[in-house]
Amino acid sequence: MNIKEQQRIPLLGDDFPELRVQTTHGVKELPKDYAGKWFVLFSHPADFTPVCTTEFVAFQKMYEKFKALNCELIGLSVDQVFSHIKWKEWIKEKLDVEIQFPIIADTGIVAEKLGLIHPGKGTNTVRAVFVVDDKGKIRIILYYPQELGRNMDEILRVVEAMQISDKHEVAMPANWPNNEIVKDHVIIPPANNVETAKERLEKAKAGEFECFDWWLCHKKITKK
Repeated sequence: MNIKEQQRIPLLGDDFPELRVQTTHGVKELPKDYAGKWFVLFSHPADFTPVCTTEFVAFQKMYEKFKALNCELIGLSVDQVFSHIKWKEWIKEKLDVEIQFPIIADTGIVAEKLGLIHPGKGTNTVRAVFVVDDKGKIRIILYYPQELGRNMDEILRVVEAMQISDKHEVAMPANWPNNEIVKDHVIIPPANNVETAKERLEKAKAGEFECFDWWLCHKKITKK
């Protein structure tokens, strides 16, 4: 492996890079300290900025829903830890919301390793989201520009959807659980051989699932 390959930013399916970081909750080692848990690491451009403040309040208000999915939240920006602490205090004082999840105080090392600074969008970190599973694998990466705040319902949705996909070995349709074709059903992975293709329609007739054709089958599952 050459130097350029070694320095590339992580991709889907990669192990989350091992990092030792300073946070508002003390020093943490990622992903080690979250072994057995999912986590969402999200970067924001800077403390004491309007859009970021709305995002942190929104994340905090949904924190219990993330934890119900065995998923933790971790914020990050290239600010010193005392700035994070003061900003947390301001949010508590002015908005009556206490930020309970840790915020990484990055010196730029984490941002570089994760590809959080995009030169075409300035020198601050963009609004990146890394969804990491309970085995430390990166499952989802999202990037938003500084001028657009994130939709936390969507981030919660993708965590839940990926967990269901893993547990039941299924795929998730567009806009799940409100898909225009199959509603709240999940998708049976397409058949990859002739025999399985033939079996699909027979199983549909037996009521195991529903099919529009052998390559588009779906079924209802319970979330838990």
